[in-house]
Amino acid sequence: MLHKLFYILLFSALIGSCKSPEARRPLQSHSGTFIKESAERNKKIYEEEKSYIEKIIAKDSTHDYISSENGFWYFYNQRDTTTTEMPDLGDVVKFTYDIKDLNGSVILSEKENGLQQYKVDQSNQELISGVREGIKLMKEGETVTFLFPSYKAFGYYGIEEKLGTNIPVQSTVTLHSIEQSNEN
Repeated sequence: MLHKLFYILLFSALIGSCKSPEARRPLQSHSGTFIKESAERNKKIYEEEKSYIEKIIAKDSTHDYISSENGFWYFYNQRDTTTTEMPDLGDVVKFTYDIKDLNGSVILSEKENGLQQYKVDQSNQELISGVREGIKLMKEGETVTFLFPSYKAFGYYGIEEKLGTNIPVQSTVTLHSIEQSNEN
């Protein structure tokens, strides 16, 4: 009788121990609404900035603005119609640029930025995405003024003590030289 009771207890313990471990549940769960709200807020900011930039463009009858497929607008201050060479992946370009607000007030001057050297799409240089993309639309010797919404410029971070958050900017870029890489 004692043996039967022992075997029944042993069998019960074996069956009970075969249960797989259960995952612990989080104490707090997030529904992902922060990301959704952030995306909606950013869309609203972009639409407001786009509308503002389009009003500036409509008032400016002296320049022919081009809308970029990358989400910004630009016009040529100095255009080269004879050359077809544009910067390509890995090319080293030398250029100067400034940053102004859309009213024309200088935030970062060309002198402050100095002559820049940039390896196209392969450098971790501290350039805003709008300038990196805009350079690829230029030819050597050209000067172009770009109008960037904040997400193509300094976005949420701005520039400490110079530019607030989510401010669209304009930048005049002069492409001085293009050095072809050996890979091209």
